[in-house]
Amino acid sequence: MTAQNQSEKDRVVIFDTTLRDGEQCPGATMTHDEKLEVAELLDQMGVDVIEAGFPIASEGDFAAVHEIAKRARNSVICGLSRAAPKDIDRCAEAIKPAARKRIHTFLSTSPVHMKYKLQKEPHEVYEMVIAQVTRARSYTDDVEWSAEDGTRTEHDFLCRCVEAAIKAGATTINIPDTVGYTVPEEYYALFKMLREKVPNADKAVFSAHCHDDLGMAVANSLAAAKAGVRQIECTINGIGERAGNAALEEIVMAIKTRNDVLPFWTGVEATMLTRASKLVSAATSFPVQYNKAIVGRNAFAHESGIHQDGMLKNAQTYEIMTPESVGVKQTSLVMGKHSGRHAFVHKLEDLGYKLSGNQLEDAFVRFKALADRKKHIYDEDIEALVDEEIATAQDRIKLVSLTVIAGTMGPQSATLTLDMDGTHKTVQATGNGPVDATFNCIKALIPHEAVLELYQVHAVTEGTDAQAEVSVRLAQGDHAVTSRGADPDTLVASAKAYLGALNKLMARGARMHAQHAAQ
Repeated sequence: MTAQNQSEKDRVVIFDTTLRDGEQCPGATMTHDEKLEVAELLDQMGVDVIEAGFPIASEGDFAAVHEIAKRARNSVICGLSRAAPKDIDRCAEAIKPAARKRIHTFLSTSPVHMKYKLQKEPHEVYEMVIAQVTRARSYTDDVEWSAEDGTRTEHDFLCRCVEAAIKAGATTINIPDTVGYTVPEEYYALFKMLREKVPNADKAVFSAHCHDDLGMAVANSLAAAKAGVRQIECTINGIGERAGNAALEEIVMAIKTRNDVLPFWTGVEATMLTRASKLVSAATSFPVQYNKAIVGRNAFAHESGIHQDGMLKNAQTYEIMTPESVGVKQTSLVMGKHSGRHAFVHKLEDLGYKLSGNQLEDAFVRFKALADRKKHIYDEDIEALVDEEIATAQDRIKLVSLTVIAGTMGPQSATLTLDMDGTHKTVQATGNGPVDATFNCIKALIPHEAVLELYQVHAVTEGTDAQAEVSVRLAQGDHAVTSRGADPDTLVASAKAYLGALNKLMARGARMHAQHAAQ
């Protein structure tokens, strides 16, 4: 669809919930500063609505939503609230500074949710819908109401609730596929039914919010758009509860690439998609799968001889969109130990990174050290190096040195030195293998009860001198965090990843302690 024939009736509002639903997925918690950085980029790239958080959930969530509301220049800033009056009041307070603000309030409507979760009868839920929307509307003219588990709700009751919500003042009606249960044809029919049967349906914008439990979140969202839905709720990289949400980058590029069958448009600047993907991946320590559509490492890679031959003759033989259209820049700049700072900065910009003075200096020093040890420096090496730099910038505990003795004779032992709040401490420990010995050293210096739930190693690039990237997930109580570490030495990468996760747990513990002290 060209700019000349774009019509507002064909515009699909992009509602990004990376900072709310995305951050709820286990291990994806972001720091306050990371949330602000992600929100700033979403605001710049043309996202219409940013769901900045769940203000009642914690003091940290409230503070992040409030600060994002202050800083936003273009996007509507939205906060989530349950039906409880205190939730709605707290949400209104959080978004108050925003030039454009929205309260998003939700309530379960499916039989299974009403019976077991709410423990309420349908008539009680119906009255709550009216009360929550009315209260939210007293704070702002922009109110969104969601029927949680809408795709498993009885149609007649759903129609009654939607009609009541619109009558009470809701301007956006969201029918989420909360558990990823529906299929495209069914979701299409659901919205078509609602728009035809609800008398005041034309007075609200309908919204789709899909989860990916059956791998159909994007397909379901696009089917909803065909049924007249004009807001799609999604996240960068598709992160979110369980199997995740519909991926923003896939929604935007599907509409852009197949405008012949999806005759809609969005205001998102597609060339910033790769940059947003990298930022969210670094902030959450959630790696993007290599074959992920649009932003995965292999999305524009061709190894098959037949594919390469076709690409050399005409890129359209195997690419339905250009790498440049999503912010992947093609460059012949080869990085190595003779590369200077200017070339390094240029490469970072090409890869979508913008580092501050100290971060840039630290990353450049680490790049030069890596170049001395490794013959070929690939883009993936630099990405791993910078992602780790960003993730560990605020860490209280950092790795100084590690020496490991391993082999068939045993026992395996490790000597570790850590920088702990500016003080160096060293310890030696043994273990059932070099990784176990390394982690035992960390436990000796930092006693903790966290349980190692995941330890995963993969090579960043090919070759025996490839950097190892290690992912570690630690769980403490009902909270889990994930962190990554990269280094040509697998054991060093393992120590970095474990320390990264431990730092996140410690930072969360400090925040919780501060919140309790303030109460």
